[in-house]
Amino acid sequence: MIKFYQYPNCTTCKKAAKFLQSYGVSYEPIDIVQHTPTKNEFKDILERTGIEINKMFNTHGAKYRELGLKDKIGTLSDDEKLDLLASDGMLVKRPLAVLGDKATVGFKEEEYKATWL
Repeated sequence: MIKFYQYPNCTTCKKAAKFLQSYGVSYEPIDIVQHTPTKNEFKDILERTGIEINKMFNTHGAKYRELGLKDKIGTLSDDEKLDLLASDGMLVKRPLAVLGDKATVGFKEEEYKATWL
């Protein structure tokens, strides 16, 4: 079953969930703020899926701007980036859908069709 990390008030997350439901794809909704993946879980996701670590950040979020990450992100090590992602679910681009060696970050209908159907 797909682990579907979402923020309940996020309209993009709602669209993605509706898409999965409409195609009968089962998923486990997980509140990313209440249950943010750990550093090791993020590391595992990145290793299994090949996703670029910077793509995991919610660059449009208030928390990202608040921490001034736009200017800092290029100077941080992957280890420091993993620490940041695991520290606050609001820093993570959502929804984050993960199953085995497949994952999607954000919601693009074509990408969802190619990955989850």
